[in-house]
Amino acid sequence: MATDLRQAATIVRENAHAPYSKFHVGAALRTRDGQMFVGCNVENAAYPEGTCAEAGAIAAMVAAGARELAEVYVIADSDMPVAPCGGCRQKLAEFGAGDVPVTMATVEGTEQLTTIAELLPGAFDAGFMER
Repeated sequence: MATDLRQAATIVRENAHAPYSKFHVGAALRTRDGQMFVGCNVENAAYPEGTCAEAGAIAAMVAAGARELAEVYVIADSDMPVAPCGGCRQKLAEFGAGDVPVTMATVEGTEQLTTIAELLPGAFDAGFMER
């Protein structure tokens, strides 16, 4: 996994708005054409209205006109790497092939490498809506 993704995710994690959980998460992703996008979690007093770091990075990617993930890096201050939530797994699957690498990391340096398909086997996709 590229060290520039780790660095970008680490930096953006510091910008997280997490006054309730105090759990700051940063995400960086690279598209197939080499662009990098970042996101951090943004909490809201109305909890369901918050945004995950991965969702923020994906939104930035889409806003810039990009659509295809090549790699993902997620970092949090936890004892062990934290996997994306179920909703973010589905969002990653929307824009990335099953073999896209996803690195989950701690600020202390522990990393765990997986793929989108391993995170979300049997992902729902547009193929289910075809007749």
